[in-house]
Formats: sequence, structure tokens, C-alpha cells
Amino acid sequence: MNSQLSERAERLRQAINYHSYLYNVLDAPEISDAEYDALFNELRRLEEEFPALRTPDSPTQRVGGAVLEGFTKVAHPEPMLSLGNAFSGDELRAWRDRLVRLLPDIDTETLAYVVEPKIDGLTVVLHYEDGLFTLGATRGDGTTGEDITPNLRTLRDLPLRVPVSNTAAVVIDGATTLLTEPPTRLVVRGEAYMARADFERFQAEQAASSGKTYANPRNTAAGALRNLDTAVAASRPLRVLVYNVVVLEGSDWVPQTQWQALAYLRALGFPVSQENRRFEDFEALVAFVEGWQPRRSQLPFEVDGLVIKLDEFALQRRLGFAGKDPRWAIAFKYPGEEALTRLLEIRVNVGRTGTINPYAVLEPVQVGGVTVQHATLHNYDYVRDNDIRVGDTVAIKRAGDVIPQVLRPIVELRTGSELVWQMPDRCPVCGDPVVQPEGEVAYYCTNSSCPAQLVRGVEHFVSRGAMDIEGFGIKQAELFVEKNYITDLADIYSLPWDEIAALDGYGEKRVANLRSAVEQSKDRPLARLLTALGIRGVGGVVAESLADHFGSLDALMASAPEDLESIPGIGPKLAAGVANWFSHEANRRVVEKLRAAGVRSEIERQEAAAGSQPLAGQTWVITGVLPTLSREAASALIKAAGGKVTGSVSAKTTFLLAGDNAGSKLDKAGKLGVSVVDEEELRRMIG
Repeated sequence: MNSQLSERAERLRQAINYHSYLYNVLDAPEISDAEYDALFNELRRLEEEFPALRTPDSPTQRVGGAVLEGFTKVAHPEPMLSLGNAFSGDELRAWRDRLVRLLPDIDTETLAYVVEPKIDGLTVVLHYEDGLFTLGATRGDGTTGEDITPNLRTLRDLPLRVPVSNTAAVVIDGATTLLTEPPTRLVVRGEAYMARADFERFQAEQAASSGKTYANPRNTAAGALRNLDTAVAASRPLRVLVYNVVVLEGSDWVPQTQWQALAYLRALGFPVSQENRRFEDFEALVAFVEGWQPRRSQLPFEVDGLVIKLDEFALQRRLGFAGKDPRWAIAFKYPGEEALTRLLEIRVNVGRTGTINPYAVLEPVQVGGVTVQHATLHNYDYVRDNDIRVGDTVAIKRAGDVIPQVLRPIVELRTGSELVWQMPDRCPVCGDPVVQPEGEVAYYCTNSSCPAQLVRGVEHFVSRGAMDIEGFGIKQAELFVEKNYITDLADIYSLPWDEIAALDGYGEKRVANLRSAVEQSKDRPLARLLTALGIRGVGGVVAESLADHFGSLDALMASAPEDLESIPGIGPKLAAGVANWFSHEANRRVVEKLRAAGVRSEIERQEAAAGSQPLAGQTWVITGVLPTLSREAASALIKAAGGKVTGSVSAKTTFLLAGDNAGSKLDKAGKLGVSVVDEEELRRMIG
């Protein structure tokens, strides 16, 4: 192997680590995603061809995939202790008074304090040797943790080598110190977490793909990092914030205060919270802390309070510890974050797609200034796995200070009269069977006309991406279902217009416009109707594939799961779900009513002139941003030339049409050997 290849690999690693830092930590990217991907893919190809080039700090090593045999124990270099709590300004002042008494020779007016958000995540201890990340552990019992290094490597904002830039510098009191060489040994403490927005997106993706949801961001992050399969950590949008220097050896510059330490960590390339504050006026600190609670819900991550630290390290060392708590730091907790109450009953409600969702009926209790009587239990697995029983005393929390949720039962308070709860086998609203599809967490009502899901089903049916009935929205859906004008989706086409005209707010012109929009929707393409029916997993792309393949609703209804699986982009799970939906008599009745109302149930096939379909028999996937075409326009071009368009890359894919910021589909196409073309090549292929 020649030195040029080694130098190229090193330059690629430095560039990728630097741009990853800009993107993931500073949120200030200098290059496009496509440029970043090009650098990453070049490094990966080099390392695959020449494995000796691969180093422990290579960005390619972030991708999980190994299954660990178990976690080994790690002794911490210093105890990872917990904090005492304060719940009011007066308790903060009492804490400060204790400090003053223990520092009689110090002018208390010169004391400074640092305030940091207390992130609700999993504490991690990160070890670096000569700048290289070598070990990451959980807090454990404070003296011994678990080695989770492979999982932590998957975190995009955790630097695998520090400093991340050759121009790293720390500025203190106007003086700049360059940090060109890493310390010989560095141990830092931080918190691994999942941001609120990332958690919500992750929840939505999980609900769509498997029906499984998670209790909260903290448990989701902790569960991933303590999973023996590193692919789990790699698949979850985990982040880290660092806030303490535990050990620092062999550094040209050593911070003397917590505020300097935070600046030092940031300069090395660690993600550090932007919410940190420094105060020299203690009363100003108290006012800040007491008034900070509304800020909690605006943060990108969940917190369970604030941490106040005496700034100067020399004074911290003098004060030492009282039992397990450092005297020089305290956590300020806001009242009502959690509460205990009795779980009186477990009931279920029915979502738009028929999901049966359990919730708790509680003895009323104050949580965060709000009286709570109901709380989510997420799903049946959550109830079972946490052994939550009717009659339990339970801990509850308002997630994000909005949605109450049951956290856990207080097992020690059980009397023996508590009852284990089971999911009902019949829908509590319509009485139809409740089923749990194989491989899913969620339970479903099988009746698409169930009143509980009807309003949302109607809202989806008339929406722009489905039958696109202008002037028909959620308010009309609620009103017409309440009036019993709509008992299933097909009733939209037999509304009693004379009665509607007699309702308040529905004048002659409005009724005429709405009636005309309903009539016009009957001629929507078959794919739009399939989307509108609300079959789980059938969005616009899948609906197009089904319509193109079967040509009519009758042919689709008569198909078996194996027929559906033969369509590119449709796997066994989705095929079984579609076939199952059409097997239910209530759903078939709706389809027959739609057909009788004159809704189009076949596609209009036009015989193409010989030689005019150069893409016949080909399956295409589109990804990224194309130079001149929208995805819809590109899809139309491909279909007009005889090709099919699906939503995901598979072994059956013929071509991937890729634009800028192509992402994971481009990677998958490369692994499967699928040909990749750009917009110019597509235009050439279709003439």
C-alpha cells in the first residue's frame, strides 16, 4: 500500500469528521449532503479495498451492526455522584448560606455560579487517549458502569477524535489559546439523549412500519445504548451533550473553572448546551431559575430541572462532598414533574386507522399545576412489560408538560387486590373483532366503518392526496357523522342535500359547491380511491403500483397475498395487510356502495403505439432533488414510457433515478447493484 493512499484516507477522515462536527454539533454545514456523501463513500471504498487503512476513529466505524456478547464492567476514575435537590428560591439561598459558612475566608460577593440544564437522558462517561475515543461507559452505580463503546460510536455528534479541527481555540477573558494538540488523557461526563423532534419522527416511523411506540425519549435512548445489537443504537437518532471534565492530563492549558471547562470542551469539538449561564449575582441567579420553568417546553430536549454549580474548581475541591452529594452543586427541581395516584380503571379508545389504544383512568391528581384524571398507557405491550395493574398506585408524568403518561407501578404499595389487565377481543365501540397482525405491537379494530374511526377516516378520504373534495374537511366530517348522514365512507356519495341545506351556515351556494365537488371526485383515478380507503401501508406510491398491476378494484379484491407480493415494493407484511382488509365483509360492502354510486373502479388503459414505451417492463425508484423535474413529473414521464415507479429500492428495481441529496436509497442501490441514472440520462432513454 503506498503512502498516497494513506494520506488520502487520513485527509478524508479529517474532512468528514470536521464536516460532521459542523453539521451535527454547530448546525452550520459548509457543504451539501451530496458532497458529504461523496467524501464518505470514497473513504468507505478505500477501506474496503485496503482494510489496513481503517482506523478506530474512522467515520465509517460509526455504523452499527455487530451483536455484542455482553457488557463488561468499567470502574470510573472518579465517582459519578448524584446531586441534592432544591425546590424553591429559599432552598437555593439556604444551600448558598451553607457554602458561605464553609468558606469563611472568601468574600462571598466574588463567588460565581454556573447554571446548566439537567438533561433527562442516560449519563455516559467518555474516555480519550491522545485524542482518540477509546472507551464509553454508563454511570451504573456511580463507581462502576458498563462498557457501551460500540453503541456510543454510532452517535453522529460524539467526536471520535479531538480536537476536531486544527484551528480549535478557547477564548477566556479576551485571551485566545490554540488547542492544536490533544491531551494525553481526557475523561468527560455527558448525557446521551434523543431530541424531542427526533423522537416524534422516530415514533411516527415506528408506528407506520411496525405499530410499536415508545414511552418517552429517555427510555428510548437508554434502551438503544444498552442493547447488545449495535444496529439498534445506529438506527435511532441519538445525541450527546457534554458538561464535565472528569480527568485531564497532558494538556498545555487547564481550565480553572466550570465555565472555562465548558468553553474548553466546546473548543475541542464536543457538543455543549447553549442554555448554560454564568452568574456573579446570586439573587439574579435565583430570579432566573424561578422564572425558567416555561422555557422547559421550548427546549429541543427534555430536562428535569437545572443544575447550579459553584464555578471555581479550587473552591469545589475545598468544599468536597456530604455523603453522596457534592456540596458545591445542587439540582433545582420544578414541582409537579411527577406525581403518585391510584389507577382506577384501564379503558381503550379507537384511532383513525383502527388502533386500539389503552389509557388509564386515575384518581384526580395535580401534576405541574394541572389536574390529571386520564393518562396514556401507549399500547398493550407497555402495560404488560411494566406489569401495570388496575388498582395500582402509579407514578405519572406530563410528557413535555403536556401529555400525561403512566410511568410505572409502585409495586411496594400493592395489597394483593390489584387486577392484571387484558386487551379486549372485541372493539368497545362497534363490537367487531380486535386483531393483532403478526409482527406488530398494535391491536386493531377490523371494521373500517367503526364510528370511533369514521370521522378521521372521512377526513382522510376527502383530503387532497386522496379524493380531493374541495370544501369538505374535518368540520364537515364531524357534523355529518354526528347527524348520522355518514355511517361509512361510501355515504359521502349519498348525502341528504336537502337536509344539509337546512343547517345553519349551509346556504344554497355553499351546498351547491360542495355537492359539485363530491360529484367531481367520482372520476378520480383508481389509485386515488385506493389511497382514500385508508388501508394501512397504502399511500400514493403503493396505490399507484396496485392500480397499475391489477387495473381494477375487482381484480385487486380477488387477489391473494402471493399475487400482491409479486409487485415490486410490496413485501409479505403489506401484502397480507391489503388482502386482509379486502377480506372483511364490512369493507367489501363499502367498496360495493362506492361502485354503485358511480365512483371509478378501473383504470383507463390506453394502447400505446408500437415502439413508444422504451421503459416497458422496468421498475424505477426516484430519490433526491432533480434539476428541472418534480418527483411527480418524473414519475409521470417514466409511466408514460411504460415503466413502473415504486417507493423503495429492492433487488427487483431496474433503475434508481437520483438527484441531489439522494441519501440512503442511493447507498442501498449501490449494495444491490442497481443502476443509477440522472435526469439527463432518463430524458435520453425516453427520447
